[in-house]
Amino acid sequence: MLIRLLTATLVLCAWLPLCAQEGELDKSPPKILSPQQVIDRFSARESEWKRVRQSYSFRQSITVKALDGNDERGEYRQVADISYAGARRTKNIVFAPQSGIDMSKEDLDDLESRSSFTIGREELAEYNVAYSGQQKIDELHCYVFEVSPKAMLKDRRYFQGTIWVDDRDFQIVRLRGKSVPDIKIKKKKKLIENLFPQFTTWREQIDGKFWFPTFSSADDTLHFNAGEARIKQVLKFTDYKRTSGASQPGN
Repeated sequence: MLIRLLTATLVLCAWLPLCAQEGELDKSPPKILSPQQVIDRFSARESEWKRVRQSYSFRQSITVKALDGNDERGEYRQVADISYAGARRTKNIVFAPQSGIDMSKEDLDDLESRSSFTIGREELAEYNVAYSGQQKIDELHCYVFEVSPKAMLKDRRYFQGTIWVDDRDFQIVRLRGKSVPDIKIKKKKKLIENLFPQFTTWREQIDGKFWFPTFSSADDTLHFNAGEARIKQVLKFTDYKRTSGASQPGN
């Protein structure tokens, strides 16, 4: 977020996934599959999910707030209906009041792409994916991997953080991290900074087979050269509906 977002003190949003019960991280290797076999399986499954997603529409609701104490200093909101025409993503905005926050292009791109972040076969070459262990989240038993970009190409955005992969469906069910790189540019002896918050995104099984993002949140303090700023973001993805009669992979 840009430094112009103001210093913010944010209130946590009560939401069920944020209260999920986490078990201890078991750093032992998988018992049946090797870590690389797990990566091969979940990346193939994520590629399938990307194709399935193109047969769905959903509603995307975004709220970004900057607060100072109990006083709200600025807010950005947008509600849009999302659908796909093949691989092309279409957005129909249904609610977008005037923004009270100065959002950069990178801020908006980050919000738009967060729900669809994945590591399918197509993305594997761009990332280091390192096995961390196994962990239980509520009733899900997950493999845990640390993810980082191998290189950062100019004008490209990447994810860096942790992903949790369900050990039965071999799909990402949660991710926690941030968009990188942070942007720091000197213009006319003035430092322009655009920093990005840590966020967590949850998925739920929508069709009995594939896991779709339903909720993403950020509550983070950004450390600018001129001072600290704390921001809060909440994204909700609802009303998933099939829009295509094409059969899903595996049917």
